[in-house]
Amino acid sequence: MHKKTHATPRRRGSSLRLPILAIAAVLLMTGTSFGQSTAAQGDWSMWQYDLQGSRHNPHETAITPATVGSLQLKWAFAFPETIAASSQPAVVDGTVYVGGRNGTFYALDAETGATRWSFQAETPLGGNLPTFGLRNGPAVADGLVYFGDNSARMWALDAATGQQRWVRQLDPHPFAIITGSPLVFDGHIYVGVSSQELGQATSDHYPCCTFRGSVVSLDAATGDVQWQYYTIPQPQPTGGKPNFAPSGAPVWSSQTLDVQSRTLYYTSGNPYSGYPEGAEAIGALDLDTGTARWFRRMTPGDPPWNGRCVIPPPGGNCPDPGHDFDFGSHPNLFEINDRLVVGAGQKSGVYHLLDATTGEIIWQTRLSTPKPILPAPGSESLQGIQWGASYDGNRLYVATYQAQPGTLYALNPATGEMIWATPNPTEGCLINVPPVPMSPLCQLAMPNAVTTTPGLVYEGSMDGKMRVFSADTGAILWQYNTAKPFKTVNGVPGLGGAINGHGAVVANGMVFTNSGYGRQITTGMPGNVLLAFGLP
Repeated sequence: MHKKTHATPRRRGSSLRLPILAIAAVLLMTGTSFGQSTAAQGDWSMWQYDLQGSRHNPHETAITPATVGSLQLKWAFAFPETIAASSQPAVVDGTVYVGGRNGTFYALDAETGATRWSFQAETPLGGNLPTFGLRNGPAVADGLVYFGDNSARMWALDAATGQQRWVRQLDPHPFAIITGSPLVFDGHIYVGVSSQELGQATSDHYPCCTFRGSVVSLDAATGDVQWQYYTIPQPQPTGGKPNFAPSGAPVWSSQTLDVQSRTLYYTSGNPYSGYPEGAEAIGALDLDTGTARWFRRMTPGDPPWNGRCVIPPPGGNCPDPGHDFDFGSHPNLFEINDRLVVGAGQKSGVYHLLDATTGEIIWQTRLSTPKPILPAPGSESLQGIQWGASYDGNRLYVATYQAQPGTLYALNPATGEMIWATPNPTEGCLINVPPVPMSPLCQLAMPNAVTTTPGLVYEGSMDGKMRVFSADTGAILWQYNTAKPFKTVNGVPGLGGAINGHGAVVANGMVFTNSGYGRQITTGMPGNVLLAFGLP
């Protein structure tokens, strides 16, 4: 299944073919969807927003460039027993669905934040360790809510009651996890499987490495696995160190799809060992069978990278240190002059745009030039593009992480040329000093997935600020400091911090964002809140 194959090119130009966003808008207005139940106009039912991964809600009419400056905090909800909040919520029929790093999944009233029901999906190991529990965003369709956990299980609950419908283990590897959010279409769920094995490889006593990333298709009603595509071949013994190769190429991000050609698009992460072509790649799969149509490695020849690579000198599980140039970003799918294209940002700092039918490179735009922050290979990856871009039918909006400073860009989707760029404000770590004394934990960085609505761009920062920008000029129209204590609707002590690991959700005149990401010293200020903003 790992073998590279190519689909026969198919002519796409036609006077009857509408742009993807136009088709989606027509179907939403007529109450029809691509084979799944339609959420109400204005709802945000899954991480990508739509099947094409636009992260653009065209139905938001209350929050506009004229009104956005009046946004105010409506309520705060605190996740207990955790120091990170990163599950992007879904908002459907007046309910907010969101997971916590404490392993509990919640359904909250969108207007008040009151808990409607909760479900204990996973008991995190080590109490406050934020590397366990629930971190991906849910998807809601046909009365069910779907999400994954950090034990690589997918769950389906009744959206109205929280009653469990099914649960499935997607990978038996002890360090397999699910970080990408599910895509629901035509009675099926599509989700990637990633891993924390690269951290275990830090010790040369660990037999590195045996995990390989995959994309899985499940029956939405039963959870039965329909197919599982592995990004690289099965690891084999090497007779030396590392012990097995190839390995890695996890799928951290969510997938997108083209209905007409029935093609699923994914991105993959770095190799832990060996030199597999399927790592650090953008790829296309047959939606029905899971067979590869094409894939293209975007950093060919880059040596493997795992946790051992940050410890000098080279050797053991990392004899030849490469770069941590994962794809954490989901693919964006759209059309340019009747040509279907697919793009994604990489931790190398480059946004790549490819022909969606063949994988041919159309353009590549470098938004940051990663340089080592620490005296260790891999630290430069923190300056690249982390979690995803947005496309509003006119421009691509992409943000960079710790790029000194992180910057939000608007790009011409046809050429990749920069239209405007707005850096993280230099005073970002000086406004409203958070409860933690100013420290290296506060950073001028924008790792989050970008969100758009008509005329507006939403992006949070590691300095704890949630900001809204003008889509036309990049000017900051509104900002709010989340790095402070909050009185919460559920009575749990609330603390905001860095905004990292998700994107803002804009639905029915409200903006929702998590705040707090104390995973490690390089990734932000700790916190545990979900915040909801609305107009007066």
